[in-house]
Amino acid sequence: MTLPNVEPVWMHEDSFGEYRSVLVAGNEVLAARLNWFSYICAGTIAVAKVAKRPKGAKRAVCVTLLPREGFEVEVPDLPREASEGSEVRIIIHREPMAERGRFKRAQGRFFNDEAAAGSIPPMSDVIKGDEVQRLPEGAWEEVWALAAEGEIAFPGGSLVITLTPAMTLIDIDGTGSAGSLSLAAVPAIATAIRWLDLGGNIGIDFPTIADKSERKRVDAALEEALADWPHERTAMNGFGFVQIIARLEVPSLLHRLTFSRASASARYLLRQATLLEGTGRALLLTCHPSVKAAIDESWLVELQEKTGKQVRIEANPGLALEAPQAQIIA
Repeated sequence: MTLPNVEPVWMHEDSFGEYRSVLVAGNEVLAARLNWFSYICAGTIAVAKVAKRPKGAKRAVCVTLLPREGFEVEVPDLPREASEGSEVRIIIHREPMAERGRFKRAQGRFFNDEAAAGSIPPMSDVIKGDEVQRLPEGAWEEVWALAAEGEIAFPGGSLVITLTPAMTLIDIDGTGSAGSLSLAAVPAIATAIRWLDLGGNIGIDFPTIADKSERKRVDAALEEALADWPHERTAMNGFGFVQIIARLEVPSLLHRLTFSRASASARYLLRQATLLEGTGRALLLTCHPSVKAAIDESWLVELQEKTGKQVRIEANPGLALEAPQAQIIA
């Protein structure tokens, strides 16, 4: 990825139960992150009770008390005196994550600064950047489209990005020789990883390249494209497979759109409604019934306050979850 000659800056926009962040340089989006307002987000310092701790083990399962009750957190480093039933302070470093057929607990570490207990840092403190009323025009829409489709085109081919229980898998398809197709895919891979905020275990399935020197050229191109992104990576094997391990703190955009598609679409719909311009006294939101059910009442109040318009919602089962519509009506 060739970065423009402009200092990149994070911009943050919050509304309707989520915190949207993009890293931009000039008019180019370099990276994105989506946080849903939560009392158990990465960086939260919580008071918790030790619920399960095998005798002699440092690892334990704790249940939060403040700032919100009832979240289970795995903590690997509790001090010896923190027995079952005692209260401890922990800092969350990975949020709870839904996966197909299971739910992963949040993960945290022991924290001994009592003065900070129960605090939730704003995203501008977690990722340094500027709070804005509105992100640059079209920036979030581009990111959303990639997350919703799970596919990105590049000259001569496309990437299909899917979640599996073991890893996020990036599959490459297209025309031309295996080597040229793989090299052409590298910039798109770098974009997808940063835009979707991917982390954890990532597998890239390149076409099989027989020539070892060609595989090394693809490895070198991938190393350059991801040079400023913290990760560990294997060299391409004889079957074209590359494995990447990166830090995972929050569910990626792909996670949100895969496992909480209706809720993610509801938030997107209300944001799009605030961007409408024109005369009229009401907003009409049309969406799939599952998306309508996912709209929180407080978000509708927020939408009315922001736009000064009445809000009507109509369910249409023929609409895809990720394709809700908003319009101004008389």
